[in-house]
Amino acid sequence: MSSTVSNPQGILQQGGYSGHDSRSNITSGSESESINNDEAELVSVCWNQDSSCFAAGTSHGFRIYNCQPFKETFRRELKNGGFKIVEMLFRSNILALVGGGANSQYPSNKVLIWDDHQSRCISEFAFRSEIRAVKLRRDRIVVVLEHKIYVYNFMDLRLLHQIETQANPRGLCCLSHHSNTSVLACPGLHRGEIRVEHFGLNMVQIINAHDSSIACMTLTLDGLLLATASTKGTLIRIFNTMDGTRLQEVRRGVDRADIYSIALSPNVQWLAVSSDKGTVHIFSLRVRVVGEDSYSTENAALLTQQTYSTSLQGLVSPTTGTNPGSSLSFMRGVLPKYFSSEWSYAQFHVSEVTQFFAAFGSNNTVAIIGMDGSFYRCSFDPVNGGEMGQLEYFHFLKTDNRRR
Repeated sequence: MSSTVSNPQGILQQGGYSGHDSRSNITSGSESESINNDEAELVSVCWNQDSSCFAAGTSHGFRIYNCQPFKETFRRELKNGGFKIVEMLFRSNILALVGGGANSQYPSNKVLIWDDHQSRCISEFAFRSEIRAVKLRRDRIVVVLEHKIYVYNFMDLRLLHQIETQANPRGLCCLSHHSNTSVLACPGLHRGEIRVEHFGLNMVQIINAHDSSIACMTLTLDGLLLATASTKGTLIRIFNTMDGTRLQEVRRGVDRADIYSIALSPNVQWLAVSSDKGTVHIFSLRVRVVGEDSYSTENAALLTQQTYSTSLQGLVSPTTGTNPGSSLSFMRGVLPKYFSSEWSYAQFHVSEVTQFFAAFGSNNTVAIIGMDGSFYRCSFDPVNGGEMGQLEYFHFLKTDNRRR
């Protein structure tokens, strides 16, 4: 691995993508040109860390969209080539970019750290193999290759950690985003295994999550809970990252499915799952409720000491809604495990022919973005569940597949 970096001191500015429209060229050396929705094709989509907006990598650059209200707030355009990875850092001026798409002038083995306040690339990391993902938090840059993960300090770009993984073509990796905890989860060295790094505690937890390979995962904002799915795609499991204990298991379905996204609501009361079966499922969680409002410095101090409890007490609690189960669930332990499964509480149907990625909004709403250039915002009933209601639909960018 080799990398070329420049000094990033002072790069974080206030503001960022706050809702104003802006269109410009990404580098002074590239010719800008007028590119409309009919010419720019969608290459990738990615939520920012709080799901308040998302980035769309296109064949001619990237665009930033606000979710509520829905609006394109920013774009940068190129004459030649675009990006397969556009990773935001909340709404700041910093993005991580990796080239991709047809005829991209940027290689897929190089990360560009772009400072939009200065309108320039402030550093870059070049690797010998293709970059699968990039993850950002305010103090770290994480670069994911197929067999290795590199963790850098954001301020001086110093390499802090190197983590070996099983083959990871999906670029699976997730981070906590509270300033008081520093947690990273990624595939382990064996099939179905997840490695959880608690950097602040200098502790590693290995979780044997599934028998099959890992397909998708996500952490809570504090990094204390982990939700996972395997390539089989029938079950989603929630774990305590401190001791690896399984806290809950819910069932998406019976048939195999490719899980595209798993999202946890900020208060950890709900879980959303999207897959190639064309349904976004919402599940009610029985784990303890910890959100930004209830997360305090005092709580964090307790957690980062030895009472960062490895017991289940305080991690499992009742919720307002209950996932439906089989009518034969009273015979659990006698009938196969399928009959005692927890099924989804609410559902929303989308196209089966493209990838969709779900995230939670405010007031029991879910936002869904698709690789067909579609955006949905829908609501669910937290008491009765059932079919979700569509609140908004927008087609934000042209793709090869225009089906809804």
